[in-house]
Amino acid sequence: MSVPLKLGSATAITGAVVLMAATMLHPLGADPGDPVAAFTEYAADELWVGSHLSQFLGVFLLFVGLVALNDSLKGETFAWVAKLGVLVGIAALGTTAILQAVDGIALKSMVDSWASASEAQRRETFQTALAVRQIEVGLASFVALLFGAAFVLFGAAIVSSAYYPTWLGWLAIIGGAGTIASGIVTAFTDFSMTAMSFAMPFNLILVVWMVVIGVLMWRRA
Repeated sequence: MSVPLKLGSATAITGAVVLMAATMLHPLGADPGDPVAAFTEYAADELWVGSHLSQFLGVFLLFVGLVALNDSLKGETFAWVAKLGVLVGIAALGTTAILQAVDGIALKSMVDSWASASEAQRRETFQTALAVRQIEVGLASFVALLFGAAFVLFGAAIVSSAYYPTWLGWLAIIGGAGTIASGIVTAFTDFSMTAMSFAMPFNLILVVWMVVIGVLMWRRA
């Protein structure tokens, strides 16, 4: 699997923009740790499915950028570390696809059913939606663990690279490690405010990092 450097550069930058735009469309008013408030907000959101499909598109484009980055590191002493990062990234991308299917489609269907259910059926439909939510939590935790690990591996490869700045490698390691931490916290505390406070800043670091990498790959090409 090989991706031309300019194509990888374009997908890295485009993927970051698409992911940020789609995330901004995601409703953020309700506390995600409060299922009743969160489900009410989700049911009212008409852009839910589209924003989640767009999020997956953004992640896919970012992954293509990582594959191109791996190709650009061929011949380096620690090129094998980046290749391992691609393998972990494949697992992360697959898990992201399942996450978006559960969160973007299945959960939306369940919260819509709950919102329109009669009083007699409301408790049962809520419990069903909550069960889907817990599957989402588990998937989100593993997405963070896997993508965090992939970025740590790419960062380690870049630290020793002759083609990219050392500080950029350390930035990926920091962002990846923070993302791993957010995945662990999510696994133990659900979508708590603590988990969100871990995830948001480190995820932003990685998105900005992809833009910088995209620019550097374009210049190198």
